Amino acid sequence: MKTLIIIPSRLSASRLPGKPLLKINGLSIISHVFKRAEKANIGEVLVATEDQEIVEDVKKNGGQAILTSKSPQTGTDRIYEALEKIDSSNIDFVMNLQGDEPLMDVDDIKYLNKKMINNNAEFGTLGSKILKKEFYENKNIVKVITNKILNDSNFLEAIDFTRSISKQSENIYHHLGIYCYRKETLKNFVSFNQTSNEIKHSLEQLRALDNNIKINVGLAKATPIGVDTEEDLVAIKKIMEYKS
Repeated sequence: MKTLIIIPSRLSASRLPGKPLLKINGLSIISHVFKRAEKANIGEVLVATEDQEIVEDVKKNGGQAILTSKSPQTGTDRIYEALEKIDSSNIDFVMNLQGDEPLMDVDDIKYLNKKMINNNAEFGTLGSKILKKEFYENKNIVKVITNKILNDSNFLEAIDFTRSISKQSENIYHHLGIYCYRKETLKNFVSFNQTSNEIKHSLEQLRALDNNIKINVGLAKATPIGVDTEEDLVAIKKIMEYKS
């Protein structure tokens, strides 16, 4: 089974403009992400972007990038457009790694890929344990609700995804910015229009659930911080600069 990793990225993020090209330890955020993806060694890595500046940055730092149109409404729509521009006849799975999570754990990338192959799954993602009570109501932290409690060996069905939840539960997890799809499932997903649920919550994975596409969830070891705000960037810089 062959997996291709595609990282969607664009400069026009509303909360932190120019985010992919902001530098940590002298390297852009998007280039940190693709280097993490390459370290996982599960398949070829591409960045899909509408911005020529991102293409140039990625290539300058040794990666591959594809220029897409500005029309994709979500990251998943963008990676499918990129997939259509290459020969993907030998690809079985497509992994979507978010371009703003430079601390994504390499072992978690490998773990999701393994879970998808071993379970012959259609669509998969990861969740990690919520460590702080305030995370439940933090709208920048997406939560995934599973039908049972996650452990290292299972790959459970997602019941729902939400940004804010008041009731705490053992089967609510911090959703990580990583997806993996069978190539046919990805094609099916992008054929549907955005649903009102997806638009209301700004969560593209709800389009899958709204159209009866099952999403399986694995338990991640790590809980990386995504770069959504200036505060996130400062926090990630501290971690990454300390590690280096």
